[in-house]
Order: sequence, then C-alpha cells, then structure tokens
Amino acid sequence: MLAALRHAARFARVLWVLKRHGAWFAVRRLGPLPWPARLLVSLAALPAPGRDDEADEGKRLVAALHALGPAYVKLGQTLATRPDIVGPGLAVELGALQDRLPPFSGEAARKVIEEDLGQPVDSLFPRFDDRAVAAASIAQVHKARTADGRDVAVKVARPGIRTQFARDLDAFAWAAKWAERLSPEARRLRATDVVETLREGVERELDLRLEAAAASELRETMLGEPHYRVPEIDWHRTARRVMTMEWIDGTPLSDMATLDARGHDRHALAERVVQIFLKQAMRDGYFHADLHQGNFLVEADGTLVALDFGIMGRLDRESALYLAEILWAFQERDYMRAAKSHFKAGYVPGDRSVADFAMALRAIAEPVHDRPVEEISAGDMLAQLFATTAAFDMETQPQLLMLQRSMVMVEGLASTLDPRVNLWASSRPVIESWIRDQYGLEAQAADTLIEAGRSIGRLPDLARAGARLLERAERDGLPIDPRSLAALKGPDRPHPMTAGVIGALVGALIVLLLS
Repeated sequence: MLAALRHAARFARVLWVLKRHGAWFAVRRLGPLPWPARLLVSLAALPAPGRDDEADEGKRLVAALHALGPAYVKLGQTLATRPDIVGPGLAVELGALQDRLPPFSGEAARKVIEEDLGQPVDSLFPRFDDRAVAAASIAQVHKARTADGRDVAVKVARPGIRTQFARDLDAFAWAAKWAERLSPEARRLRATDVVETLREGVERELDLRLEAAAASELRETMLGEPHYRVPEIDWHRTARRVMTMEWIDGTPLSDMATLDARGHDRHALAERVVQIFLKQAMRDGYFHADLHQGNFLVEADGTLVALDFGIMGRLDRESALYLAEILWAFQERDYMRAAKSHFKAGYVPGDRSVADFAMALRAIAEPVHDRPVEEISAGDMLAQLFATTAAFDMETQPQLLMLQRSMVMVEGLASTLDPRVNLWASSRPVIESWIRDQYGLEAQAADTLIEAGRSIGRLPDLARAGARLLERAERDGLPIDPRSLAALKGPDRPHPMTAGVIGALVGALIVLLLS
C-alpha cells in the first residue's frame, strides 16, 4: 500500500509537469479514464494551469520529459521507436530527443573509476581531466591520457543511476499494470510491454561493458570502409561503470560553421551518412541506431567517426532482403514488385489484393520521387504508410520498428547537412551493389546448398512417415491405383532426391570456382 502511494505521488508530479509544459494533450489522448485516474489528473492539474494549444506538441512533450529526468528521457526515446503507438509525427519529434544533463563532479567520477577498476586513477590515467566534455542521463565523458601517451575518452556512469532508474521503472510498471486493468486503450497499446522494452534497453546501457562490446563489433564489421570508422576500445580500462576508448580529434557534425571553414564537403558527408547506414543495416545486419548529430565527429581528412553505442539495431537476412527489395522497387517505381515483397514476407495477409496494395504504395512514393529532402516530410510519409498498412491489416513488425526510426533519423541528419540531398539517389548505389551480391550467381549457389542441406535434414522424418504409411497399407489394405504408381515413377526422370543432390554438387562446384 505504501509503495502504491509513493508511485501515485510520483505520477501526480508527472501530470503537473506535463500541464506546466503544455503537454497535456498526451493525457487527453489516452481516451476516457476511469474515475481514480480522473481524480488524480484533476488534482495534479490544479496548481499548473499551463498552456495547452495545439502548436509544437512534440517540442513541448520533449521539454516536459527533460524536466522529469533521465528515466523519462529514455521513455521518450523508446516511444520514438513505436510510431504505431504515439503516431508517426510525434515519433519523429521524440526521435530528436537529446540525452543531455548537467555533469557531476570530477571527484565523483574518480571514485567510480577506482571502485570499478580497482586501481588509483593516477596509475590508470597519469593525466585525467576532471571537467566532463559531455554529460548524458546515464554517464559522462572525460578526456584522459594513459602511461604510454595515448589520449583516451573515459565514459563514467553517474553515481546512483542504477537505483534511480530502478525506482522510476518500478513506478512505470505499476502505472502500466493499472492502466491495462482499467483502460482498453492501454491494453491495446500493450503498456506493460513498452515498459519492459524500456527496462531491457536501460539494463543494457547501464552496463558499459555491453556498449563497449557493441562498439567493438561495429568496428570489426566496418573495418576497411573508406572515410568511416569506430574508435578502438581499451578493454583493460573498461568495466561495468567505466568504458575507455581512443580519443577522437574532430569537428562535431552539428558544427556547420566549422565544417565549412575547414573545407569539408557537407553534401558528401550527407550521402556518406545515408550510405553507411544502409550498408550496416542490409549488408551487416547490425547498425548504429542513435543517429543524431552529437554522435558523429569529422576528422581532418573527412573521415566520419561514430560515437555512443548504447542504442544499436539488428536485422536478420530475411528482413534485410525485404528492405532491399522494397527500396529497390521504390527506386525503379515498380510498385507491384514492392507489394509482392510485402506479401512474400508475410507482412500483409494473403487474402488482401496485391494490386490494391501496389496502388496504395504508388500513392505514397510518387509524390517524393526526384525531390530534395527539404521538400519531403518524413512524418507525413510515415503517417501515410501506417494508415495504409492499417487499412490492409498489416501487423506491426517488431524487427522493423528500430529500422523505421533510424531511417527517419538518418534522413533528418542528412537533410541538416545538406537540404538538397536526395535520399533515393544517395541510397541507390548501396542498394544496387547489395542486391547484385545477394541475387548473383554465387549467392544463388550458396542458397541452393542451404536448401539442399535442409532437404537432407528432412530425410529421416520422410523415411519414418513412409514407413508408417506402408504399415498402415499392410494393416488396413490401403488401395493404390496402378496409374498413380506410373505417374509417380514418371518416364525415366531422375529421383527428386537425386536431382537435389546433383543441384547441391553443382552449386558447390560454382562456389569453388568463384572463390
């Protein structure tokens, strides 16, 4: 009972802050509330008249979340990945939610480092700058130098942040549970699932070893990529609350004036951002998913360096193929192919009309072809897409939600660098190359081998099924027409399994010749 009262008091403050920042629309859109919630809302709203006009709703909600603290900032970032819940327009606004907070003291940072690494800071870093160069909700970054003369960036978790998040997440879970009991709309939106997704994401970010592992994996997959790289992790100086990586001297992607003064080609940078993201998503199935300007630096030679790997996305090969086919079809204005790809992937129910779905996709894509990003509203386009998928009973695909959010973010990042950049034109070389690799001769041979292996794996089951059929025939006298036997045998055709083995051998030969 006492815990419930504490949670209720916290949410009374939340409602008050929402009202004060003019974000009351977020409460109104919950629909009819049960009487206990209405009473709490009424009491919370009394001391905070606030403004509640319809302009800039997303910006006002972002300001309210910042005022509420780190857990609410993370909640907003999580909801940005769920346009099916908050709507495409608000998802775009929340996608720009910056995770910035005032720094904590250098003395506190030193204490965390010594507790987690078990050595004095001076022995780990003979030079350590107590002033943080960046501060967010979970951690902040200090510049330091190791004994061998390397400059490094040391990311240190906020003291007590795990306890603070645990308290707020427990309150979220309590509110979500009661909301689902009392509100059909909350049940439809799966409020408890949203909170659980948030909890899992925060748990990953609170362990800086996992962020270090994410950076290390992305670095490996992107080795050799021209003009793009990921800093190297110093694993000997990394622990649960401390992550050390090489220091990068570069210009923030947000500093347009300095980029121009140093002669960097912003159009080329915009295209690189788009193309690198598509390569990571489609080719590698592992992509940087926190694509705002503060997470990139540009080195003197124009190399783009990624930072902050707390939010990453994964895409399996089937989903990557679907993405490539859809993008390629849109590039070629082949909307029937795009529609068939949706049906083939099982994203649209098979009883719906492929032709009608193709026409709906045409209505979305044609208006944006050959137009610069500055003339295209990503929010409007997503709104049309979600309205279309809802009309065709297309279920939300969890594996694509992070991808959709990231695509909106990368488009916004590219358009900030150069409003004239064309997203379709920038992505075309990557899509063409990847499709050629996936559907070329070697890829087809590899797929043939995989399918043959699956067929061989099914042989024991087929044999057992055949034995059961023969036993039944002997026991029950199952009649088989002689013409059926003749048809099964066929005129001197090789056995299906023989054909499969031959196909596999030919595929293996092709792979050997091409390797």
